[in-house]
Amino acid sequence: MIKINGERLLEDLRTLRAMGAAGIGVVRPAFSEIDMAARRWLAERYQDAGLETTIDGVGNVLGRSTNPGPALLIGSHSDTQPTGGWLDGALGVAYGLEVARALAEDPTTKNLPVDAVSWQDEESRFYGCLGSRSFCGGFPAEAEDGLADKDGVTLSDALAQAGLTGVPRLSSANHDYLGFLEAHIEQGPHLENDGLRIGIVESIVGLGGMVFTFTGQQNHAGTTMMAGRKDAATALYALANAINEEFPKVAGVRSVWTMGRVLLRPGAPSIVPGYAELELQYRDVDTAILDRFEATAHRLVGEINKRGGAVVEAKPSRVRIAPAHMDAGFRGHLAKAAESHAPGNWTAMPSGAFHDAAVICTVMPSAMLFIPSIGGISHDFAEDSHIEDIVLGCEVLATGAASILSAAVEARA
Repeated sequence: MIKINGERLLEDLRTLRAMGAAGIGVVRPAFSEIDMAARRWLAERYQDAGLETTIDGVGNVLGRSTNPGPALLIGSHSDTQPTGGWLDGALGVAYGLEVARALAEDPTTKNLPVDAVSWQDEESRFYGCLGSRSFCGGFPAEAEDGLADKDGVTLSDALAQAGLTGVPRLSSANHDYLGFLEAHIEQGPHLENDGLRIGIVESIVGLGGMVFTFTGQQNHAGTTMMAGRKDAATALYALANAINEEFPKVAGVRSVWTMGRVLLRPGAPSIVPGYAELELQYRDVDTAILDRFEATAHRLVGEINKRGGAVVEAKPSRVRIAPAHMDAGFRGHLAKAAESHAPGNWTAMPSGAFHDAAVICTVMPSAMLFIPSIGGISHDFAEDSHIEDIVLGCEVLATGAASILSAAVEARA
């Protein structure tokens, strides 16, 4: 088993937490001044660990080992949500740095090559997983044209302000990697509820989305009789209720769906709404279930339109993201490491959230490790994990990484 320096790991995480600290949370959006300061700090830590460091043209920070042979890439993202927690992404970034240091300090693993990385904009200020997509060739430079954040700041301007205009961009095609490991907080309640300390991710959910528009007739709320109304809001509520009644009939054990955006026009208590929008998102690790959700939603739209009243139309709200399956061999190494460090206190599980690993696995073998989230809370200032779990997770990842690399060396011998 590999021994890490727990205090050093925690000090790195606390330093990152201070960069953009907002009460108990962190505000460090991609390409902001504090985000770039954190990335420069991380580059210095990589250098201190003996890694050759690059900040590329989209802000990815890569620390490369000088050891020969295909390296194992380890990391996550260091940008945050607008009101983010201190561990989302940062945990995996700090783990990558600590694993690289720990293996270099152990005489039995000092020659094993570990690269550490912090991807940019996983949290979708401009484009979800922008940094890892760029690395994998899924975000060419021309794709940034027209992209802007919710405040109207364009990606091109953000890159210029960060000093990244014209800086070369890393590409997986130019690197010979054994694979990628990402550690993360679970961002859900399952590990804590089951009294477990480590999760080995089998699959990352795919997701789809639909937006429904409801076109009725705006009118006076006091003089328009109920039977004659074409009320857009009533049709919206009917569809939302039907979705919650019908989706469980076609769902999987961990399927989720969310109707997180609603628009009513004109939005006045004395006016029958003439127009409305409802946005739906659904997730599962099974493509067939995603298909069933989509088909069910279309069926329900047809049924509501048969009733008369407001007219409902449905269209995709986004390009569907397919489920991503983690490498079985890598998962086996992590499972053995988990059993060594936490016997009987780990489980294989799906990820209900999307991660950079779902992008990276399209170009190289990838795997993920989870630690419990207190109360299942994430994407909130209150996000937290127990210190003991933070340290344990890094120990498991380090041991699993050493096992993967050692097996590769033996296979080449």
